Amino acid sequence: MKELRQEFTVSERRACNVIQQPRSSQRYEPQIRGDEPALVKQILELVRTFPRYGYRMICGKLRQLGWTINPKRVYRIWKQEGLKVPVKKRKKRRLGDSSNASHRRRAEHPNHVWCWDFVFDRTVHGKLLKWLTIVDEFTRENLCLEVEHNMTRENVINYLADLFQSRG
Repeated sequence: MKELRQEFTVSERRACNVIQQPRSSQRYEPQIRGDEPALVKQILELVRTFPRYGYRMICGKLRQLGWTINPKRVYRIWKQEGLKVPVKKRKKRRLGDSSNASHRRRAEHPNHVWCWDFVFDRTVHGKLLKWLTIVDEFTRENLCLEVEHNMTRENVINYLADLFQSRG
């Protein structure tokens, strides 16, 4: 509002009329209560003690400690301080037997764990391309990169058999 008044050299009344805003909103200055710093300090202490609590639970804890407080005030301070409840991380469920699971166990030497995947693409004329990629997890070496229009399971088995013969 001050910039608007300075740029166009108009009164506060006219500037407020133009942007359709009450004049009282321009003169408002928030009143900080005397207990605000102590309250903020207490809220931050509680948040460190109870990191999974939201502002409502913190408000309840403040009331237990003897504060007469409104949840809206706690919420205002909560937002002002940039507080958030951290997202709870879910445990990963175990799938099947972990003795042979490559996502649970790291490769220990070359040719210990291989990762294979299919990638699909289309040519300019719309014909399907299928890419087979096989990578050694330990060395990150590309062992096989085959591209065909129609790759069958027999082809994949042949590529794997060739790799077993050459790599062991």
